[in-house]
Amino acid sequence: MAVTPLSPPLAASSSCCAVFTRHFPLPFPRKTAFLSSPSSSLVLGGSRLAGLIFKKRTLSGDVGFGGIKCMTSAAPSVLPKALLFDCDGVLVDTEKDGHRLSFNETFAEKQLGVTWDVDLYGELLKIGGGKERMTAYFNKVGWPDNAPKIEEERKQFVASLHKRKTELFMALIEKKLLPLRPGVAKLLDQALGNGVKVAVCSTSNEKAVSAVVSFLLGPERAEKIQIFAGDVVPRKKPDPAIYLLAAETLGIEPSSCVVVEDSAIGLAAAKAAGMKCIVTKSGYTGDEDFSNADAVFDCIGDSPEEGFDLAFCGGLLQKQYVN
Repeated sequence: MAVTPLSPPLAASSSCCAVFTRHFPLPFPRKTAFLSSPSSSLVLGGSRLAGLIFKKRTLSGDVGFGGIKCMTSAAPSVLPKALLFDCDGVLVDTEKDGHRLSFNETFAEKQLGVTWDVDLYGELLKIGGGKERMTAYFNKVGWPDNAPKIEEERKQFVASLHKRKTELFMALIEKKLLPLRPGVAKLLDQALGNGVKVAVCSTSNEKAVSAVVSFLLGPERAEKIQIFAGDVVPRKKPDPAIYLLAAETLGIEPSSCVVVEDSAIGLAAAKAAGMKCIVTKSGYTGDEDFSNADAVFDCIGDSPEEGFDLAFCGGLLQKQYVN
C-alpha cells in the first residue's frame, strides 16, 4: 500500500532546515534511523503506523538512545484549532541586533554606565520579560548610582527604561531593519487560509509585538491575529499563564493548540499548558535543551528548503507517542 504524505518529503541537507525524512508503508517493518544526535529532527510525514529505533552513529559503533512508536489517523485534514507563535526569535530574530541594541542605547541615554554584550545578553534571556531582566541584572551587579534607592521607585525607574527601550526597538521595526524569519509568512497564510486561529504570545511589551505584527506581517494579516504580550499575565514564561490565557480567550482546548517557540523557557511554558510545541532554533537558543519538544527545526523554512508546514502541525495532534 502506498503512503500518501501530508506534505512532500524532505531530503536531509545542510540547509537551515535540514531534517531526516522517511515514509513507511503498511505493514511496517522496524526501521533504524541514524541521526546526528539525540536532538536531531525527524519528520514523520503521512498518516500511517511507523516503528523506529533511534541510534547515534559514532566511530566506536552505533549507540542507541531511545525508540518510539508513532500512531496517526488516516485523515490528513486534521488541523490545529489554533497556531500560537512566540514573537522574538520565532517571527523575527530580534534579540541580538534588536532588543539588545535598544537596551544599550537606552542605558547610554540615561548615562547608566551599563552595556550588555552579546554573551551577557544571551544569559539574561533566560529571564522572561525585559523589566524582569533589568531588575535581575541590577540586583546582581548593583544598581546604577543615579537609580532610586527605594524599591517602589526602582520599579518605576525600570518601567521608564523599558518604555524608552520599546520606543527605540519599534523604530527599528518600523524601518524594517529586521526581517521576518524564513517560512513565517508561509505558515501564517496556510493557517489563516484554513480557518485556523492565530495568536502571538510573548513576554515582550505589547507595543513592540504589535509593531512586529503590523509592520512586518502587514495590516491584512495583522487584523486576523490576536496578540497576548507583556504584562497581560502576572507570571511570564516559563509559567504557562500566557498560553492558557490565549486558549481561553480563543475558546479552544489547550490540547488542540500547536505552539511555535525558539527557547527553552518558551517550550516549558507551552508544555506546562498542555500544548504541542515545535521549536525553531534562533541565534541565541541553538544549544538549549529541547528534549521535551514535539519537533525541533532550525527554521520553519520556505520552498525548496521548507522545514514544516501546517499539515505537519496537524499531524502532531494525531500522533500518540509510546516509549
